Amino acid sequence: MACSGCSTGRGNGTPAGCKSNGACGIGGCNKLNIFDWLANMELPNGQKQFDIVEVRFKNSRKEFYRNNSGQDLFQGDIVAVEGNPGHDIGAVSLSGELVKTQMKKLNIPYDSAEVKSLYRKAKTADIDKWQATIAREVDTMYKARVIASGIGLDMKLSDVEFQGDGSKATFFYTAPDRVDFRELIKKLAEEFRVRIEMRQIGQRQEAARLGGIGSCGRELCCSTWLRDFRTVNTSAARYQQLALNPLKLAGQCGKLKCCLNYELDSYLDAIKEFPENDKPIETQKGLAVHMKTDIFRRTMWYAYKDNMGLFIPLSVDRVKELQAMNAQGIKPDELAAIVTKLPAKKEPDYENVVGQDSLTRFDRTKKKSNNNKRKPGNKNRVAGPNPVQNTDGGDKGPEIKPENKNQGGNNQNRGPRDNNNRPHAITATAHLGMIATARQETTVTVRRATITTARHVITTTATVGQNRRKTHLRHPKNNK
Repeated sequence: MACSGCSTGRGNGTPAGCKSNGACGIGGCNKLNIFDWLANMELPNGQKQFDIVEVRFKNSRKEFYRNNSGQDLFQGDIVAVEGNPGHDIGAVSLSGELVKTQMKKLNIPYDSAEVKSLYRKAKTADIDKWQATIAREVDTMYKARVIASGIGLDMKLSDVEFQGDGSKATFFYTAPDRVDFRELIKKLAEEFRVRIEMRQIGQRQEAARLGGIGSCGRELCCSTWLRDFRTVNTSAARYQQLALNPLKLAGQCGKLKCCLNYELDSYLDAIKEFPENDKPIETQKGLAVHMKTDIFRRTMWYAYKDNMGLFIPLSVDRVKELQAMNAQGIKPDELAAIVTKLPAKKEPDYENVVGQDSLTRFDRTKKKSNNNKRKPGNKNRVAGPNPVQNTDGGDKGPEIKPENKNQGGNNQNRGPRDNNNRPHAITATAHLGMIATARQETTVTVRRATITTARHVITTTATVGQNRRKTHLRHPKNNK
């Protein structure tokens, strides 16, 4: 495929491309490349190799040269050829018997004056000078654009190419009309001190020279294999039932895409069997007009004028039958729609096993907070001290439980709250201090409860002893 270092650029003397240095046999690194499938085949006895070779220069420019010296030339060799004036440097893109086919395809006779002489293989000095001239091309093009805009010429300089010996520079430009560039040539010659040649090209030729990627994702046809540019009309899009959208039908050159002509003949052959669609069909329900056509399915869609949103598909034979009935003055009851029952597709069982259809399957769901819930208190507990029955039948007295100010269940040590049980916005340091204070108060309360419980046990023991003494005095029989 073409790139800036292979087809757009001209390399540095070593054939560019893959690791085989451009000699891989397919030569996919060049514009308008041709696969030489006769390269490894021997010629019949007594037959000499064809003495004309094809030489590639910058971008898509290719010319034919005669190998008068009879040197063995192969694809990728850097050669010095005849220039005007001086000599030029290029790379051999094709040699052998396939050159005859290319010359016949381009209508170039064998003894044509366009076929110039090939001098020799390029030397190291020739390649070094060639590289120096290539390095000047970008700056030269920018400066030339500034000069052309200063003069006020309605033209676009798209590319510049120096000859191999650096004696001539060819400027390629596009313009809507003829341009008087005599003053421009004088200024360019004064600026660059070389011979100037201006060559006007079309927009399609410009796209072929610069290259690019089409809307199909492949490299442009005009920069890879297409040489002849045929006229493309909007009728080609109509025959193929394409929407007349200029943005989709136009290529990078701004013209209609050349690929619209590739399948046009097949569509024209298929449309011959279709009836005319400009005549409406009269029925008892009303007048039906043609809406669209599917050439591959041989189906035509019609719609009633009073209900243009409902498309009724009809076969080609059915449309011919209805048109024949209208020609005889017969109006059918209705348009017979094609009812096609497609077999139900069985969905696979593994379609949504892991939830691949859900876009939020990896999102974490927020858990509801239980801040507003409180643990229910002991409803059976009676306020105040509860009497405890003694195993001996006496009362132990009131049971004293330790007081705890923080008996709120889950709300314990969670800081101050408002009427709606929501925490106030306080700092973390203040909250920690409040927790420490609550712990200290709880400890003091537990100590007080322990002391009170101990006093209650002592009092209960003394009361039980007094009761025993009274019982002993009441029963004198026990005093023996």
